[in-house]
Amino acid sequence: MVDTAALLAVYDAQIRMPTGAVPSGVTHEHDGPLLRIVGEHVGRIRPPRDVGVTGAELDRLIARQRDYFKARGQGVEWKVRAHDLPTDLPERLIAAGFVPESPSSVLVGFADEVAAEPVLPDGVLLRQVSEAEDLRRIADLQTEVFGVDVSWAADHLLAHVSADPGQITILVAEADERVLCTAWSIYSPGTDFVAFLGGATLPDWRGRGLYRAMIAARAREAAARGFRLLHVDASPHSAPILRRCGFHEITTSRHYQWTPPNQPDAPVT
Repeated sequence: MVDTAALLAVYDAQIRMPTGAVPSGVTHEHDGPLLRIVGEHVGRIRPPRDVGVTGAELDRLIARQRDYFKARGQGVEWKVRAHDLPTDLPERLIAAGFVPESPSSVLVGFADEVAAEPVLPDGVLLRQVSEAEDLRRIADLQTEVFGVDVSWAADHLLAHVSADPGQITILVAEADERVLCTAWSIYSPGTDFVAFLGGATLPDWRGRGLYRAMIAARAREAAARGFRLLHVDASPHSAPILRRCGFHEITTSRHYQWTPPNQPDAPVT
């Protein structure tokens, strides 16, 4: 039996805050217990498990983040895990105008157990990419899959590659020069963890093992590089696949998003 409580404790201790190189144009600012990430397509708030303030003081802390990004004409998202404190943080975010997104399952896997030779359908190739044109093709696929404009993803990925190419691996599965599936890994220096992000597959290619191949390939590289644990904030569609690959649920997460008036919501990647 896997000790999910122990995995959750390691998760809380190691990856609440980002580590490693910060992309050009992005700044990390602290406001009390919070890390405020500025300069991406949307502002991001990263809290510790326990924010450490309650009541009116917490309301003021939330309002400062909202108003900071409002002055920039930009939206902001605040990520909350199900076990975070204080327990009324979600209600106070909603009262401040934040809108909850659909919850995700936080899954953790052991890299050496998940690692495998990727199995792909005939005619499909798996390729690591980093050039601007390939990143644009990834953004185009994600826009098609999600049904909203995700064009910002190309610049987002390029910024991470430019900051430190050793901290990100970007994969595409393609056939006949068409991108069919995307995924990437973010390595967190000084921790045991690699984050799996960006999974998207064209609807007519789902159910053919592409996402599973992406999981196997990324886990194999993570293990080869000495990272012990993999984590994913998984949608209801991808969570069952990840569980079958050996991942274990340790909690759930939810993004609370504030969007300036007259600006469409932006999906979080």
